[in-house]
Amino acid sequence: MKLVIVGGVAGGATAAARARRLNEAAQITLIEKGPHVSFANCGLPYYVGKVIKRQDDLLISNPLAFKARYDIEVLTRHEVTAIGRASKELLVRNLLNGQEKQLAYDKLILATGAEPMGQNIPGAGRPGVFALRSIPDADSIKRHLASAQVKNAVVVGAGAIGLEMADNLLDLGTGVTLLEMGDQVLPALDPEMAAFMQAHLRERGVDIRLEAPLQSIEPTPNGLAVHFGENGGQVECGLVLLCLGVRPQNLLAAQAGLALSPSGHVRVDARMATSDPDIFAVGDVALARHRVTGHGAAIPLAGPANKQGRIAADNALGRCSLYQGSLATNIVQCQGLAAAATGLSQKAAAARGLPHLASFVHGNSHSSYYPGAEPLCIKLIFTPGQGRLLGAQVVGAGGVDKRIDVLATAIHGGLRVFDLQELDLAYAPQFGSAKDPINLAGYAAGNLLQGDVENAAIQDLFSGGPEQTIIDLRLPEEIERQGAIAGSLVLPLPQLRQNLDQLDKSKSYLLCCSVGLRGYLAYRLMRQAGFQVRNLNGGYRLAGVNRN
Repeated sequence: MKLVIVGGVAGGATAAARARRLNEAAQITLIEKGPHVSFANCGLPYYVGKVIKRQDDLLISNPLAFKARYDIEVLTRHEVTAIGRASKELLVRNLLNGQEKQLAYDKLILATGAEPMGQNIPGAGRPGVFALRSIPDADSIKRHLASAQVKNAVVVGAGAIGLEMADNLLDLGTGVTLLEMGDQVLPALDPEMAAFMQAHLRERGVDIRLEAPLQSIEPTPNGLAVHFGENGGQVECGLVLLCLGVRPQNLLAAQAGLALSPSGHVRVDARMATSDPDIFAVGDVALARHRVTGHGAAIPLAGPANKQGRIAADNALGRCSLYQGSLATNIVQCQGLAAAATGLSQKAAAARGLPHLASFVHGNSHSSYYPGAEPLCIKLIFTPGQGRLLGAQVVGAGGVDKRIDVLATAIHGGLRVFDLQELDLAYAPQFGSAKDPINLAGYAAGNLLQGDVENAAIQDLFSGGPEQTIIDLRLPEEIERQGAIAGSLVLPLPQLRQNLDQLDKSKSYLLCCSVGLRGYLAYRLMRQAGFQVRNLNGGYRLAGVNRN
């Protein structure tokens, strides 16, 4: 049995190793266009930033190791230029000498990955302009930073890779301008959660330009001029990093006549099989299944690619194995602040017309009385009625990875927000709290579902108008530190009960405190006293960062 895998890194290398474990007699060949069969591409920004010191630390395996451990033939610097589906033969070119040969297959796995976008922008090919997809890319960036003595860099694209590159450049002492064509950083997050990262980066000196699409890059006597936006925006720098996202490397699949999605990804079924039952596709080139919606989705992440590679190998070698889908769980850290997401965002749920609710809670990474506790914010997206979890986002300086992994597991298992209330999570003061933020998130969402609170959105706080009176429940020292709310009635929670007779039951009140807890307590008090009230979802901590 001849199995050929086109592409290494995560999906392809995993498929090759899995195939050998299943069938010792199979003839397995892995063809990789680049110089490395398997490397940690997620570590590339940290290699540029010198956090990872040696290139060898990024190499997961090499052709000799693959041959010795798995008896797999690895052809690096080789490219498959055509698939003959009728003859089941590949045309393979040696990129070092240009020689071509035919290679037969019984089953074929495509792991050709993706390529960076933005290469057609005027000036994208100039010296000093880079994308980051491989170790050679990273080496070129490192050499340019050293030789040109770059003082300022422009990072185009504020997704995960863009923020990781900004993070490492800042640590190297390089000034950073961040251009993003959308209206927020981290487009995978909802805007009110991304606002935490935006505010944090601006505090760290990053020049963030939103709604600033890249137009062109031109040389100057001292480096490069980057033109952006619709009104002639320009910034000069010594280095440009294009982090505009990726598109699938589908040319081979398209020329072979395999079915593609409108986005250009190769269509696959749960077996990772393409429209040709003898050809499979995995990783960034394939249209993955989103576990929440059940629909196809572009999810260019290493975790799904590894799982898909294993499943494709199973099916190629006769073992039935089905891919259940991905939640696109992801996390990024920049200048000490982490942001993570899993499942659907609220804007994605709205775009699909899915009925949903959202709630926010603020907590600490561990018990506040133990030194080093850091604040974090959790957002849940869930269905009305049953409260089935659809998605979650967490932002904070500590404990974010722990919480997003718990929430991803909960969504994977079909749990409801009420189940989060009951989760028995590890507690010691240096690790968590007796009521973990996950539990608190479950309580807040459950209160909303059970009608124990009616929430107001952030924009309601700043919309003004005579139809509502804002009651600011914060203490005077909090207001002085955080900022006042224009036109509000300042009535700290400890004074509320004895002042209820001063309030008008014919009016509508919006309750605001720092994080929403005192607002909830005030809501329960005033609602039972016959007042029309709503509580600001997420409190002033969330509203204030979004107003800025």
